[in-house]
Amino acid sequence: MPGDWVNIAVLGAAVLGVVNIIDSHLISRRMPSLRAFLLPVGLVVLVYGLVLFYLFPLPEGVGIWVLMVALASGILRTTALTIMLYTLKREEVSRVIPVVYTYPIFVAIMAVLLLGETLFYLEWIAIIIVVAGAVMVSARWDLGGAATWLGRSFLLLVGSSLLMAMADVAAKYALADISFGNMYWITSFCMSGIFLLISARPHIIKELGNMKQRKSVMTLVASNETLAVVGAVLLFWAMERGPVSLVSTIVSSRPIFVVIYALILSRVSPMFLEWQPGKVMLALRLLAITMIVGGIAIIYLT
Repeated sequence: MPGDWVNIAVLGAAVLGVVNIIDSHLISRRMPSLRAFLLPVGLVVLVYGLVLFYLFPLPEGVGIWVLMVALASGILRTTALTIMLYTLKREEVSRVIPVVYTYPIFVAIMAVLLLGETLFYLEWIAIIIVVAGAVMVSARWDLGGAATWLGRSFLLLVGSSLLMAMADVAAKYALADISFGNMYWITSFCMSGIFLLISARPHIIKELGNMKQRKSVMTLVASNETLAVVGAVLLFWAMERGPVSLVSTIVSSRPIFVVIYALILSRVSPMFLEWQPGKVMLALRLLAITMIVGGIAIIYLT
């Protein structure tokens, strides 16, 4: 039915929000290093990629250019994700995700520069609102009221956001000729290849072998990557059926789910995720996320 891609995109955002929370827990608390995290993830992603490769063969007559664009999308998305995971090792998840998922702003800018679209003054105001929200959500306030910033990490996250936007634009172009299943396994092969290239080292394998509670951690990794597959497939499915700008906007609501999940976990299982924002910080965080999502919505609804 028309518009069902909206529900698909919202569900994808909710699922990927869970993935972000578990990623943060694994990277910051359970895995000995980021590379040790990427190795099992790369292997799991490769397995799922092979399954979907079998289930979704390429349609006949697909041009080499379309496949190159799809491949570029996968490489860009993997690079953006790697930057995000690297930052999750150092920063709180509820501060990282909202900055990364301002990427629909870059989609709008690229549309103006590359596609000849026009943004009215309300859209430009929305861009300012979203950027202000990203800056606010990336600030850390001390007891004296002074703000400390993510600094270099913030710049890395902005770069990740830009790469994510480029990946979505390229994916939408390719999805005119291939299916969402094709787009997933192409992306998964890029992701597993890059992750394994980074992490397949003897000392990394030794790190994993010496891990405490290795079985439970690997089970959690496999379960989380299964959720990641579901979220990614939903994302590409929605993108195939609806306009990429609106799908990107809806998926960028993921920070709302991340904050909600983090708030619940901080009450139910504080050992799983360290997050103690305080009432004032929580209010500012929620305001910032509202600015981000509201500003992006203005861009595409006016």
